[in-house]
Order: sequence, then C-alpha cells, then structure tokens
Amino acid sequence: MSIKIIIAAHKKYWMPTDPVYLPVHVGAEGKASIGYTPDNTGDNISSKNPHFCELTGLYWAWKNLDADYLGLVHYRRYFTRKEVHNIEAKKDQILTEKEWQQLLSKHPVVVPDKRKYYIETNRSHYNHAHHREGLDVTEQIIKEQCPEYLPAFEKVMNRTWAHMFNMFVMRRDLYNDYMQWMFSILFELEKRVDITGWDTYESRIYGFVSELLLDVWLEKNQIDYLESNVSFMEKQDWIKKGGAFLKRKLFGR
Repeated sequence: MSIKIIIAAHKKYWMPTDPVYLPVHVGAEGKASIGYTPDNTGDNISSKNPHFCELTGLYWAWKNLDADYLGLVHYRRYFTRKEVHNIEAKKDQILTEKEWQQLLSKHPVVVPDKRKYYIETNRSHYNHAHHREGLDVTEQIIKEQCPEYLPAFEKVMNRTWAHMFNMFVMRRDLYNDYMQWMFSILFELEKRVDITGWDTYESRIYGFVSELLLDVWLEKNQIDYLESNVSFMEKQDWIKKGGAFLKRKLFGR
C-alpha cells in the first residue's frame, strides 16, 4: 500500500520527517522557491492559489502523484492520535506511515473530526462569514450539472457540523472521483461569480465552498469514512475566535 499525503505550505516551516508526508509549496507559480516540491509543475492550477487556496495542491497531487492513497494536511494542521496542549508534544502525536496503513486498511477515507457549530447550520454559518453567492450559485450549478446530488447538498447545508479544512486521505479511485466532481463545480462557479472588488480573504471563495462540498460528496455516495483528531500546531486565541464567531452571527461579515 503506497500512501502520499501532501503538506500544503506557502512558507518555510517545521515539517515531519516521516516519508508518508510530502511538503508542497502551494501557489508556487511566480514565487521564489522555499525548498518544497512546487505545485506549478506538470498539469497544475498553481496560479489560481489566491482564490483556490490549498486546492491547487490537491489538484497537483491528483494530476502528478502516483500512489494507492492520496491526501492533504496543512503545515500547521495534522491528523493526530489525540489532542495535547504542548506544541512539541503535538508533533509526536502526528500519525505515522505505519498508522496510516493500519487505518486505511479498514477505511477508504479518513477525515477530520466534526467541527460543530451548535447554534448555526453550515449554510447560515457560511452566509454570516462570506458572500452568500458562494453557496447560492454552487447550489444552482449542482441543480444543473448533477441534480442527483441536490438532496445531499440540502442535507449537508442544514447540518450543524462539517468536516473542514479540505483535509482528508482517500483511496486513489475515490480521490479521482471526488476531484473530478469537485473541480467541475468549482471551475463553473469561477465562471459565474464576479469577485472583482472582493478583499483578499473573501476572494478565497473556492477554497471556502469546497470545504462543504466534501461532505456533500461523502453523503451522496455513502462513502465509509473514519474521523480522526486534528491538531493545530500553534497556540490559538480562543477568546478572539469565539468573539469573531459571535460577531459574524449577530452582525454578519
């Protein structure tokens, strides 16, 4: 079983040495090398990174890597055995190649633990945080291109939890299917939404929308998946994050 998990990065950072991980410089097009594998070789969409975020890495892996299982983590977020508070201890909790082999021998897909919103649905949370065109136009595209996915889309939008960060590891055939489906929707969305004048954050629309498309695809195809803990490799200001959440809920973006 060959497994390759890319680490999406845009700057130099600490990296695990386990051979299952491949640091990839996402958005490498037109940028100076940072010493990681660039995502602007072969068939790629590296130049779209400002709007597609880590998806340029997923696309590059899809088109250019040969492995039985493919996936993505972030340079500051990894799948881990359990949550610990010390940053150095978190590094020791990152799943190893041997552990990935064990997990993937039982489940074709591994995703992050659910992110729970409790007082909001996925749709209301998105609309409070972003321009609502992202999901509205995506829904219209699904109605037109793949209406069989519409019930799953509606179900996921009405949930109060989601598997976020565009992090997952998948069996190759499933990865191929998901990439084909997801990018066909996002490339059409790119044609229909005018992001001229949007700020840098909101211009990452395709990365934001794709986070919710993963659950739509899993739901529609009834894919067996395993949830795993995800650790953030830096300290977080939970008071600030909680305040920002409530501000979006009460006042919108």
